[in-house]
Amino acid sequence: MSPTTAPTVTLPHGAAMPRLGMGTWPMDDAECERVIADAIALGYRLVDTAENYGNERGVGRGLKASGAAREELFVTTKFNKKWHGVELAAEAFERSADRLGLDYIDLLLIHWPNPDQDQYVEAWQGLARLLEQGRVKAIGTSNFKPSHLERIIAETGVVPDVNQIQLNPGVTREGPRSFHAEHGIVTQSWSPIGGEGVDVLQEQVVVDLAERYGKTPAQIVLRWHMELGLTAVPKSSNTERLAQNLDIFDFSLSSEDVAAISALDKGESAAADSDAFGH
Repeated sequence: MSPTTAPTVTLPHGAAMPRLGMGTWPMDDAECERVIADAIALGYRLVDTAENYGNERGVGRGLKASGAAREELFVTTKFNKKWHGVELAAEAFERSADRLGLDYIDLLLIHWPNPDQDQYVEAWQGLARLLEQGRVKAIGTSNFKPSHLERIIAETGVVPDVNQIQLNPGVTREGPRSFHAEHGIVTQSWSPIGGEGVDVLQEQVVVDLAERYGKTPAQIVLRWHMELGLTAVPKSSNTERLAQNLDIFDFSLSSEDVAAISALDKGESAAADSDAFGH
């Protein structure tokens, strides 16, 4: 039986990105190498890492060990605030590509806006240049608020392909999602099944739906992301859970079920504040 692969979404600059991928934080190099090779064998094609995770080398080794053709894979990474500059962003790209062992990166993101430093517009100009040069297939942001996005679009005319934000039933991010939709930006959810202090998998509504649909709570929550038109990068280092996370394309939730899960939202204040935090 051939492995399940996630359907793709076409990004504004033309790249086709799988709607579900695997996150790698906080795995180390050795774990990444093993888990990514396993995940690709299961059908994963999108792998998400970052300079700050300290595991790009392991990710690269896992990609290579999988034996999958490079053009079949979609690799995302992100750079820190020390590279917020036009030339600096190019250097960040070079360093990440070198650690990953890749000639090009599918999606390169500014990890946090760091507005106190006020160099994210220059970082964005650097990404736009990398896109023009074909060294990356898509460019985007992570943890940018609508106000940050408005500014980079106004100052450069270049719209991000993706904004990756903390998003799960406990923090549904309706404001940012509607801004993204208005501008054609694809929303990608990090910590999609909850993270520290957010245990959506124990919520009664999720447990009840899992029982009704014959799925795991995590599958119900990931399907909720799909019903909302989102993309997501759940992390697991467990092969069985990795397989389950990808096995969400053979059922759908009713609009009432989606609404019941969305009602778990604790509001924007439950999300990490990217005006105050970043690296």
